[in-house]
Amino acid sequence: MTDTRPRRPAPYNPARELAVRVLLRVLHADTFAAPALDAALHSARLPARDSGLATHIVYGTLRHHLSLSTALSPLLSEDTHPKVRTLLLAGAFEKLYLGTPPHAVASEYVNLARGARLAPPGLVNAVLRRIALPQGEADSSELPEWLRQVYQQAYAEQAPAVMADLLEPQPLWLSVSEAGAAALEAEGSRLKGELQGTERVELARPLRESEAYRQGQAQPINPASLACVDALGDVEGLRVLDLAGGAGVKAAMLAARGAQVTSVELMARKHDAARANLSRLGLSAEFLTHDLTLPLDAPAAPRVLLDAPCTGSGTLRSHPEIKLRLTPQAVEAMADLQARMLPHAAALVEPGGTLVYSVCSVTPQEGPQVVAEFLANHPDFTADAVPGLEVPHVAAGPGVLTLPLDGVDGFYIARLQRKA
Repeated sequence: MTDTRPRRPAPYNPARELAVRVLLRVLHADTFAAPALDAALHSARLPARDSGLATHIVYGTLRHHLSLSTALSPLLSEDTHPKVRTLLLAGAFEKLYLGTPPHAVASEYVNLARGARLAPPGLVNAVLRRIALPQGEADSSELPEWLRQVYQQAYAEQAPAVMADLLEPQPLWLSVSEAGAAALEAEGSRLKGELQGTERVELARPLRESEAYRQGQAQPINPASLACVDALGDVEGLRVLDLAGGAGVKAAMLAARGAQVTSVELMARKHDAARANLSRLGLSAEFLTHDLTLPLDAPAAPRVLLDAPCTGSGTLRSHPEIKLRLTPQAVEAMADLQARMLPHAAALVEPGGTLVYSVCSVTPQEGPQVVAEFLANHPDFTADAVPGLEVPHVAAGPGVLTLPLDGVDGFYIARLQRKA
């Protein structure tokens, strides 16, 4: 007698479903990968190994999106549903880059397609068994051509190594006290080297569950980002304006160095996150809500940091989704915003004081050109050498570009002195 009962779908690893659903939000709802993945992992409470797999799939698929899409293109119609395409992108990444055995990839993603009702199982099976990387592809940068040229012009002979490095998993960098370092090692975490006052760390447990983080002895920050703070020089006992302060990480680093910090930010909700983080670290600062495209009526300060809003093109290793959205027009618009903010920042520098302008972008419009135009119109300011730089860097007009290798972000930093 034939059994006509519906067949129960075969099991699949929930990490893969989580990864596909996060990728759907990133690729089709303009969500950023880090908060979307963090929220999903926090809710799912997967074992560490599965959390690691989901993370690899999300970031790997985004980093290799260009070549994966090229490989899928001849196998799918243009009107393929986003859920189907996203599931196949993830499966293709596992097969072509992560090294999961092809038969396991096909089996897992067919089961996922059927069990989670994300895609037709037959189509998934056929595509994942056939897909292969195109032969003879010379450009492995995984960047749009215009952005590849930006990196080429910024880093010249070092550009190929830089672009290859953008495809690697991003390490965690922490500014950590001696007690924090000891606590991390006691938990089994590994400290793998210091740069610009930060430690490269392999965690034994999620950061927010570590004793060092909970006790305010560790702060995530990239070495290039900390170099912007160090570019101000000695700030102990000085008033420092942290402009466009965001979530207040640089304000925290300044306060830890003994500065009297006022953080200025357009979006008031970011002050709450900054206050909470400063409280965790046992530090304090003042906060102002203001649009820096307009003059700020505040006393001048001896040190001013403008870490301006930017395209984030120097952070593609940790935020690979940026390269999928960024356009030359967006670069021009952001450069215009920065050029309107910089004179108002400069007006807050007292005579003889120092202004540091920084952006986590490698485009010339957002860095050298903004500062060069400002200096041409403000003869009371001159460019000075950027002090305290441990991160590798190259000259870029009136400032420097940090070299995005080994997990260091690409930042433009310029130090400007106001005449006394």
